[in-house]
Amino acid sequence: MTPAATFNPSLTLTVVFAAVLLLGLLTKFWLASRQVRHVAQHRASVPPAFASTISPAAHQKAADYTVAKVRFGLLETAVSAAVLLGWTLLGGLDALNQALLGWLGGGMTQQLALLAGFVLIGGLIELPLSLYQTFVIEQRFGFNKMTFRLWLGDLLKSTLLGTAIGLPIAALILWLMGAAGGLWWLWAWGVWMGFNLLLLLIYPTFIAPLFNKFQPLEDEALKARVTALMQRCGFSAKGLYVMDGSRRSAHANAYFTGFGAAKRVVFFDTLLSKLSPGEVDAVLAHELGHFKHKHILKRIVTMFALSLAGFALLGWLAQQAWFYAGLGVTPSLQLLVPTLGASQAMPNDALALLLFLLVIPVFSFFITPLLSRSSRQHEFEADAYAAQQADAKDLGSALLKLYEDNASTLTPDPVYVAFYYSHPPASQRLARLGTA
Repeated sequence: MTPAATFNPSLTLTVVFAAVLLLGLLTKFWLASRQVRHVAQHRASVPPAFASTISPAAHQKAADYTVAKVRFGLLETAVSAAVLLGWTLLGGLDALNQALLGWLGGGMTQQLALLAGFVLIGGLIELPLSLYQTFVIEQRFGFNKMTFRLWLGDLLKSTLLGTAIGLPIAALILWLMGAAGGLWWLWAWGVWMGFNLLLLLIYPTFIAPLFNKFQPLEDEALKARVTALMQRCGFSAKGLYVMDGSRRSAHANAYFTGFGAAKRVVFFDTLLSKLSPGEVDAVLAHELGHFKHKHILKRIVTMFALSLAGFALLGWLAQQAWFYAGLGVTPSLQLLVPTLGASQAMPNDALALLLFLLVIPVFSFFITPLLSRSSRQHEFEADAYAAQQADAKDLGSALLKLYEDNASTLTPDPVYVAFYYSHPPASQRLARLGTA
């Protein structure tokens, strides 16, 4: 008799990881091809429901912009997959780890250097793509307003800010992984959640102003109208601000930021220049609808639950040698060094953290349609609330202006929408509002 084959968990992980990655790539390319084909087929004529409000030129610009972004997205997908394979199965992360071990030895310094090196190399790889997106695609369609100097300044500030914030929180989590025992992941999850809540509080006041100028809303008539709407909806905010969005882009938007007493209402200056007071009212009422239906709270709770599950899974995987070996890394768990006559395993925590962050998106990609569907439902609920608190016609006309000014296609592929779209397409939103 032939002896039964021995189960090899590391080889199994390698095969499953490669198979899921390939399936994800094929799915992304299939969806993108559907979107490009569908948008191109409907480029020539404006849908009848929008024929009186959207010009053929604007419709064709939106089609061309959509196709350009989707095709560029395919390039990004291919590059990301190649980089992921390079880090994992082709041994890139292992080589970087071994080089830093030889240079720095084991310990916190080496682990932080591994995280920093990973982020630096990844950022350098993504740099040409970011430049192309901003100064070729966005420029070609008239959306980019940034100079190269401003882009470089943003890059420098975001890098310094990420280092100042990221390294301490990374050091704390790595310390917990090594010092807090078997339930380190629970403590680390608490730290991570506290950090995210703190960011919600400090972002409006300390971080956002590093990149944009925020001026109090000066239009007294509009301010009175917006204030009355918020009072009618039982909502309070720390202030109404206008952001110089036109300094970087022609895209328009409005949003709430902050948490608790630190909430702010922020309008892009591009938005105020394009919408009437009634339309601004309706857009703000839509945002208030998210708060009324507790969408923000639900998303935070969902984030809490998913991150807790993620940390628990990481806590288990970090102790499994096959997790490292199956993804192309030699685990430090088995590298023993003499310490005062004893033997001690070198820390392996940064490797576990990086591997986990690399592979989780590969597997979680397939729940994207569920998250997208939930988000679209939230948008419908917020639209319905806005139609009650403001004028549905104003919201419909505002949405049409925003779709046109942002060159959002009116004819997306339905399957692509179901998989990716966090906001319903214009035809569905306006039909629900009764304005299409």
